[in-house]
Amino acid sequence: MAFISEVNMSYSQSHYMDDEYEKLFRRMNPPRVVIDNEACKNATVIRVDSANKHGILLEVVQILTDLNLIILKAYISSDGGWFMDVFNVTGQDGNKVTDEVILDYIRKSLGPESCFPTTMRSVGVKQTMDHTAIELMGSDRPGLLSEVSAVLTNLKCNIVNAEVWTHNMRAASVMHVTDEETGSAITDSQRLSLIKELLCNVLGGGNRKRGAKTVVTDDSTHTDRRLHQMMFDDRDYERVDDDDFDEKQRPNVDVVNWSDKDYSVVTIECKDRPKLLFDTVCTLTDMQYVVFHANIDAEGPQAYQEYYIKHIDGSPVKSDAERQRVIHCLEAAIERRVSEGLKLELCTTDRVGLLSNVTRIFRENSLTVTRAEVTTKGGKAVNTFYVRGASGCNVDSKTIESIRQTIGNTILKVKGSSESVPQDSPTRSSIFSGLFKSRSFVNFGLVKSYS
Repeated sequence: MAFISEVNMSYSQSHYMDDEYEKLFRRMNPPRVVIDNEACKNATVIRVDSANKHGILLEVVQILTDLNLIILKAYISSDGGWFMDVFNVTGQDGNKVTDEVILDYIRKSLGPESCFPTTMRSVGVKQTMDHTAIELMGSDRPGLLSEVSAVLTNLKCNIVNAEVWTHNMRAASVMHVTDEETGSAITDSQRLSLIKELLCNVLGGGNRKRGAKTVVTDDSTHTDRRLHQMMFDDRDYERVDDDDFDEKQRPNVDVVNWSDKDYSVVTIECKDRPKLLFDTVCTLTDMQYVVFHANIDAEGPQAYQEYYIKHIDGSPVKSDAERQRVIHCLEAAIERRVSEGLKLELCTTDRVGLLSNVTRIFRENSLTVTRAEVTTKGGKAVNTFYVRGASGCNVDSKTIESIRQTIGNTILKVKGSSESVPQDSPTRSSIFSGLFKSRSFVNFGLVKSYS
């Protein structure tokens, strides 16, 4: 027992010293951010230099993504104790970022004054003062969002914010709800238990092979990251029937080992879309891989990403089984946010039961919601839905017009199709090809030479 106590004390002291060393190193080497609107003709260049730590790349990408900036190019290097990034970004309009409010926010969020959000998270029955956060995981099926929102409405809950993702016959959601009467978080433990029980019944949907889960949680993890974590934990990357999947729409992901440098090199080619970089970096980080170098190119319709990684224990990918797992998890991370179908945007005054009523109309017209974003600001509800026919077919224009007349033509607008058509990508060279003239890669038995 004395030996165990000594070991525990030694570990605690070591952990404390490591933490103190990191704080000291950060104070002596504060982050530096340089924003340059002159260096590039068509983009704002953001350079970030900082003391290195696991997860810092995700934190930086998350801040830029949350500002709805489009990352056209990125060059990343974090070998050793220093982290150096260069991002070429534009606003949603495709122009350089000139808004001083946004630029100042970037400097404060990434510079010496920054305090990056922690990656730790605890799960329990906790609420913020403003709302209660509920995580939902279950089998996807037509009308599921309608049923979930109806249950919450019947329980006198108002859904103020929500993200809903579906992938591989599974559905995940993070919802922020308030009490209908008080407009604040729900604190009664018996009521919370009833909410969890009824929602879990709805999510189960009679599927005994795949479980359902409802958790009332704290609010500390970034919503998009939490959705990735939930679907990863649910193993949505395991495909039941590959024959039913269109290979042309699947991202091109490969992993090879660079034997000379003990790196594994991950390459990704797919149709570009918003938040793609966040999704891939998030997945690699939560799978406990460290990105040492990276090259990102998304200036055209296709995106190309190249990561030089090691596991957090310092080893490259060790087996073909691990290689396949990395590939499948990255494919799933990319596909989760690819919402095929018709994009509908609803904007109106918020009221209790709004989401329940709208999704009920969708269900009654045989529409399936594949993804949804629900937000409430200043009493206004701005909701985005991606919908398809119940059998996965395209939505009939007459059906949409009928739904718009029911809800209100000025309230519900069609924003177009998000159906993705893969396009050929021109061959791109690695940013590091000039740095390393010859590279030998081992693809678990297959040797490749790049130059």
